[in-house]
Amino acid sequence: MLCIRTYVRMCGQKTIASPGRGILAMDESNATCGKRLASIGLENTEANRQAYRTLLVTAPGLGQYISGAILFEETLYQSAVDGRKIVDILAEQGIVPGIKVDKGLVPLAGSNNESWCQGLDGLASREAAYYQQGARFAKWRTVVSIPNGPSELAVKEAAWGLARYAAISQDNGLVPIVEPEILLDGEHGIERTFEVAQKVWAETFYAMAENNVMFEGILLKPSMVTPGAEAKDRATPEQVAAYTLKLLHRRIPPSVPGIMFLSGGQSEVEATQNLNAMNQGPNPWHVSFSYARALQNTCLKTWGGQPDKVKAAQDALLLRAKANSLAQLGKYTSDGEAAEAKEGMFVKNYSY
Repeated sequence: MLCIRTYVRMCGQKTIASPGRGILAMDESNATCGKRLASIGLENTEANRQAYRTLLVTAPGLGQYISGAILFEETLYQSAVDGRKIVDILAEQGIVPGIKVDKGLVPLAGSNNESWCQGLDGLASREAAYYQQGARFAKWRTVVSIPNGPSELAVKEAAWGLARYAAISQDNGLVPIVEPEILLDGEHGIERTFEVAQKVWAETFYAMAENNVMFEGILLKPSMVTPGAEAKDRATPEQVAAYTLKLLHRRIPPSVPGIMFLSGGQSEVEATQNLNAMNQGPNPWHVSFSYARALQNTCLKTWGGQPDKVKAAQDALLLRAKANSLAQLGKYTSDGEAAEAKEGMFVKNYSY
């Protein structure tokens, strides 16, 4: 236990949860990465995945804004186009490598058309190997659907799976990112999201306590409290911040070092504005970001698979990373943001 405590103090608190920095989520499965590549007219080949991932991790100065990068298993073992190991490139940038360890969603029998997340079988041995490869934190994502209930069964299954994963990760020296994503799907208002989120986080922390998870040795990746994507009434960044911070204060112990929000289909600018609004005053936690599409969308479109567009694509990535760095410090302004950065990225029944 002393070893884990020492590690968390050195890595989790001082590196990943450091001022003005957040996480780049680049852990898309090969199938999902293929969908992204298809959107710019590229085939889903290992060479194309390698080229895109190389573009991301070699962006000059990325470590100024990014403290951790969540990788897919292929990427953890992959080399960049120039032959250097991707984990080594991240280390040179001062970025901690992490690894997605869940095995994806499957139907939850006995529920209201809901899902549960698989991957606990063999997790300990896989994580031991990931640690040897250079990973220092892990991520497990499960989902809760408001239009489908959520049922008591689905909430308890999500919480227990996250708790078992977190305990196993800590036992193997990895800081677990705990991610019960409350999907944006639905027409419900922000009050309903808040109600469900309270239930989900209460169950999750209860389950983690039952499994002897050390709270100061985890990071959270929650959804922001927003209305459903199809709701008639939208929320301002100030409203999102007020509801989300109220949720955190009611449910999250101050011993948790970092809250790394997911973007969940929000536009690039919307995700940044909401994060900025949450950092207008002091918080007992490091309130930051762990974005995938909200960091990569414009970057991917700018690149388009063209070698001569790599620098422009990296500049687009750095622009978004810097914007979210400023938002973590509460200093972001949306002046001058491009129209494409304001386009929503919500996908109904999104999976990856």
